Amino acid sequence: MIRTSPVFSRLQAGNNVYGLLNSLPSPMLCEMLAFAGYDFVILDLEHLLRSEEDIMHCVRACEAAGISPWLRIPQVDEKLIGRALDAGIEAIVLSRTESAAQVQRAIEAAFFPPLGKRGITGGRITGFGRLPLPEYIDLANRQTPIIPMIESRAGVDALGEILQLPGVGMIMEGALDLSLDLDLGPDPLNPQVWQTLQNMADACLSAAIPFCANPRTAEQNTLWRARGIRSFLAGEDRGLLHNALKARLHSLQQ
Repeated sequence: MIRTSPVFSRLQAGNNVYGLLNSLPSPMLCEMLAFAGYDFVILDLEHLLRSEEDIMHCVRACEAAGISPWLRIPQVDEKLIGRALDAGIEAIVLSRTESAAQVQRAIEAAFFPPLGKRGITGGRITGFGRLPLPEYIDLANRQTPIIPMIESRAGVDALGEILQLPGVGMIMEGALDLSLDLDLGPDPLNPQVWQTLQNMADACLSAAIPFCANPRTAEQNTLWRARGIRSFLAGEDRGLLHNALKARLHSLQQ
């Protein structure tokens, strides 16, 4: 049943939050991430072919284990956004966000009238009617479920307008794609990219919108914390698991 997002509640209370991008579809892995201590997991639809049934199983696993399920979508799809929120997804991550108009469309899909254009259902998100629809609408319209991901020069240029839109809960960075878009190659540690990320974070802090950093080095992690950043993406489970498996094999081969 819908609840006030624990991720944003923790941020409002002054705590740090940590998430991971899920690129290995598995309800059990979602449970593992929860018990490892992460606050949110981003189920990926941008780079993966995965069914809505699979996503639904992962949502149930997240709910049972106590981790917030978020969903990254490849483009603004109003009906998909509505179905995802109806299913229990707590936030929608918009990949390669490049305009305020794009974000506004997502906001309208996520909110009920008069704030948006989302259609109503009395399904699992209301406890199959346990939560009265007027209360559900009121609670849903007080959430901030849209999270633009800035991964291009156009997205950076549009950030100021995006930050003014109600319904934006957080801004995420995509340094790898940003470096490609800036014609720097796959170099997320490039000084130009790093400076751009810092400028983005400053804009978010000025607008009182959380900025979610993805530290790629220990030095970056220290610098982000010194800047007052409290939202962190720990990367992608696929890479972390692969590196751990290689390291374990290497330790046995010595």
